[in-house]
Amino acid sequence: MSQNALSEHMALSEDYVRNFFTYADPDNEAMLQLYRIAVYRTAQALSAGWMMPDEGARTARNLEYLKDNFEPGQTSVQEIVTSETQLASFPDIYFRIRKVLDSPTSSADDISKEISNDLGLTAKLLKLVNSPFYGLAHTVEDVSHAIAIVGVEEVSTLALGMSAINVFKDIPPELIDMKAFWKHSVSCGVFAKLIASKVEGMKADKFFTAGLLHDVGRLIIFKKMPYASVQLLLYSRENQLPIVESEEDHLGFEHTEVAKQLLTAWKFPAAMVDCLAHHHSPAQAEDQLAASILQLADNMANAMEISSGGMYLLPGMDNGAWERIPLKPEQLVEIVGLFDTHIEELFKAIL
Repeated sequence: MSQNALSEHMALSEDYVRNFFTYADPDNEAMLQLYRIAVYRTAQALSAGWMMPDEGARTARNLEYLKDNFEPGQTSVQEIVTSETQLASFPDIYFRIRKVLDSPTSSADDISKEISNDLGLTAKLLKLVNSPFYGLAHTVEDVSHAIAIVGVEEVSTLALGMSAINVFKDIPPELIDMKAFWKHSVSCGVFAKLIASKVEGMKADKFFTAGLLHDVGRLIIFKKMPYASVQLLLYSRENQLPIVESEEDHLGFEHTEVAKQLLTAWKFPAAMVDCLAHHHSPAQAEDQLAASILQLADNMANAMEISSGGMYLLPGMDNGAWERIPLKPEQLVEIVGLFDTHIEELFKAIL
């Protein structure tokens, strides 16, 4: 490629990527580094023939036929979550694992047996823990072996998280590309685990499931309020706001509030619920460092999607969130390289 062509692609890339960072603090070291990375990756994509989506392609359709179960401003988070949990829509495997975990007399063997009874879940779980992402020295051949090496809590939480994916199959495809949604979620999980692995004393494994489920509250809103969700997406585009900011303006609550009540009702670990509930407000979390890591991971996942047609503005990081994480900006480049190594394999393993 000629120098002129490269310069042209970089200039186009900067103009395009800048739009996604309008809500991020330009003085934040992490956001500045992510901007540089996103510009470079987008220029590379342009050089390879990628076409930037036009504005029409980046606008949600106005689907008048969608009917909401609840009206914005006339409902509460508790009503929405209660209507979902009353349906008992989780697969049986979730409740069986949960029952074993809640029993004071259960053992690792009991948990292994319950997970192993679901062949599909077992296959996904083994693909995941045997992937280079987990970096185990030996091949894990069954769930008992996975528990022995990775741990009861991590394997159980992974199993619960992956079973949760099956709950959200009835969201209209016109409203949201579920493949893209879960790819973002998996990406967030990968980034969260990679970041946490570089923080001394942090249990990194739990962060993958936290990233996988960080936007689960948004899916409940899509299920219960599909028409309002369309208007919310339009509002976000027209006002150049991250979706989380538009939720508060348009609905009166955020998806993190829905996730907190939902995952509490589903008896996910309290520390994970706290992390998910505050990944847009780490200063309010009991574990501010964990929530800050998840916030950075969410921003990194959004930044990486820009060069492949991602549509959403980066939500940015709260004051003090980046400073809590003992990383240097240049380490984010290394983390992105590791992400590229693992993401496609993990996406196929889980979905």
